[in-house]
Amino acid sequence: MPSVNDLLRDPRLYQAAAAGQATDGALCIQPVPYIARCLDDVGWPDGGRWFFPVVKGASALGLAAAPRWPGLARLTAIMLTLYFAVAVGLHVRARDLRLNFAAASSLLLFYGALAATGPRVSSPAASS
Repeated sequence: MPSVNDLLRDPRLYQAAAAGQATDGALCIQPVPYIARCLDDVGWPDGGRWFFPVVKGASALGLAAAPRWPGLARLTAIMLTLYFAVAVGLHVRARDLRLNFAAASSLLLFYGALAATGPRVSSPAASS
């Protein structure tokens, strides 16, 4: 049975996270009502919402690179940890301690764990 560390280091987990980030980024291009309401709740200005699809799209690319460029994937996980730390802080500041706060907190823990472990680096012999 694989350990938690083995699961966290599996590049496929990074690729699954990339799919989630890409989907979220697509939903932020013209924010669906749920996302727009979340951004309204934390007081994020309308003029700054272009930021989310760009960051989420770039993070999807960085996470998806885990099998080939594990260092980039780990850097992306570190940056997402910072991103979600800010998101949690915005929810606390806005006293929005409902589902969106729980989601941001969970993603902070998830990306923090990915950042702490980094993806497994395959040996050059294994990739040939």
